[in-house]
Amino acid sequence: MTPEALARAHAESFTAPPPWSAAAFAGLLDDPACFLLAEGTAFVLGRAAAGEAELLTIAVPPALRRQGIAGRLVAQFLAAARARGAGTAFLEVAAGNAAARALYLRAGFAEAGRRPRYYRHPDGRTEDALVMSRPLDGGALPTSG
Repeated sequence: MTPEALARAHAESFTAPPPWSAAAFAGLLDDPACFLLAEGTAFVLGRAAAGEAELLTIAVPPALRRQGIAGRLVAQFLAAARARGAGTAFLEVAAGNAAARALYLRAGFAEAGRRPRYYRHPDGRTEDALVMSRPLDGGALPTSG
């Protein structure tokens, strides 16, 4: 997927946090530690370095939701992170995003911390970010969502 296509899919998927620009995606794709996995216009972007992996963003446009795509992408991210030598995976999720939190809990993530007022909504409200983590050493990785 091109940076422009990634930005379009991200904009379809998010209002808060604000969607990322094509330039932001281009910069990340130029980073050798970053990796992109896609299914149609849905995608997950991760980074693996120094034994850790971070799920930077996942975007599933509304027309593709409720088909198990997000679960498959998270499982692929975890497998790719492990293959790149990561022993732990991390992510941040808006505290109020119940669907995403449930997805990550099913994938074996647990809350590891909280960043108060981390996300800013278009109307000016703020929302906490939950930091979640999951060990990748040993144990089975999920196969789908």
